[in-house]
Amino acid sequence: MKSKKPVKKSSSASFPRKLFRLLAGALIIILLVPTIQLIVYKFVDPPFTWLMLDRKFLPEDGFEIHELRHSSVPMEQISKSMVFAVMSSEDQTFLDHNGLDVDAIEKALEYNETHKKKRGASTISQQTAKNAFLWESRSWLRKGLEVPLTFAIEVVWGKARIMEIYLNIAELGPGVFGVESASQYWFHKPASRLSRHQAALLAACLPAPRKFNPGRPSAYLNRRAAWIERQIGFMDQGRTVDELEIPTKHGK
Repeated sequence: MKSKKPVKKSSSASFPRKLFRLLAGALIIILLVPTIQLIVYKFVDPPFTWLMLDRKFLPEDGFEIHELRHSSVPMEQISKSMVFAVMSSEDQTFLDHNGLDVDAIEKALEYNETHKKKRGASTISQQTAKNAFLWESRSWLRKGLEVPLTFAIEVVWGKARIMEIYLNIAELGPGVFGVESASQYWFHKPASRLSRHQAALLAACLPAPRKFNPGRPSAYLNRRAAWIERQIGFMDQGRTVDELEIPTKHGK
């Protein structure tokens, strides 16, 4: 009797399996990379972000930069006023929420239904997750990835580390990232010596950091900074210093 030759599987039959393996591998990479970053960044400052690379190598017309400025410093080398300013400007409930400010989101959605100019409700935690792990985009994909990453950094990093990384990678000028680089660039001094007004000017730029010049502030920027300074006066500074583990002997 002749032995039967094994029937070869058609390439069309194996294609779905190859596709599944490819998608499964891609998913593992997508999940593994931010997981590794999440753990590493708890102890090591991000050396760069996708936004930094985008600003340097894929700039928009009119926003080209010659030099990328980015310096990371520990919290004890940042003026307390800078912490107070960004909390007053960007996220006054930073110490109380778990990453998302639900009340702010609901108010923003209600406001955006009747106004052409849209209002955001991103917390400092959300902004940090976006800046540290993701790209600059308004897409639903990016937003969808931002939420679990926000919850993850709240659990793994904690508030103090989130604030430290936020201040070290935030965009604060044309090609200027991190409060130390911004302080040197705009005011020619280290971040530890920022005054309350200078910190408020930097925080006032955050919605559009490439548009404003805190070194030569416009009337609008001065008004915005003055509002931030008033908000700083209302906040519980002692609680902020304690919960964010800010050294009291450093910064103004």
